[in-house]
Amino acid sequence: MKINASEIRVGMLLEHKNDLWQVLKTQHVKPGKGGAFAQVEMKSVNKNTKLNERFRSSETVEKASLEEVNFKYLYEDDRNYFFMEPKSFEQIEIKKNIIGNKGKFLTENLDVLVSFYNNTPISVNLPNQVTCKIEETDVALKGQTVSSSYKPAILNNGLSIQVPPFIEAGDEIIIDTRNIEYVKKI
Repeated sequence: MKINASEIRVGMLLEHKNDLWQVLKTQHVKPGKGGAFAQVEMKSVNKNTKLNERFRSSETVEKASLEEVNFKYLYEDDRNYFFMEPKSFEQIEIKKNIIGNKGKFLTENLDVLVSFYNNTPISVNLPNQVTCKIEETDVALKGQTVSSSYKPAILNNGLSIQVPPFIEAGDEIIIDTRNIEYVKKI
């Protein structure tokens, strides 16, 4: 699907120079002299290389058409995560390097959205919020204000995040998977 260069947004997948690119940063520039353009930083989904490209506002680019399918997470091995499509019970495996750090949030039977490009899985979208348990955290110091200070904590999946001072080891909290930040205590 063709889109105008001014419609490019972070996270989009574009077909450009015979490859699939994920948009990391985009900046729309209107210089005093000349036409407006979009400065776009992209990362190749297949080759893991980066590219900075400048598109004039009048140009069109090809937005990749993806097929998104709901799956349930099953388990992992050394190299792959395994998912099952709930209606057909068809199982697929996705390499750990495709999912990256988000894989630490996968729990058994978690509903995820898998994006396919030409029948190849290229990304896994987790729910925006997941529940995690605090493994360990520092003791809050008396006199610290709640609004301005956060303390480090380690989750049961091994990730380290910042939490408010009233959070203690053993507490269950909700994490935003998009930016890996504390949302609230359960």
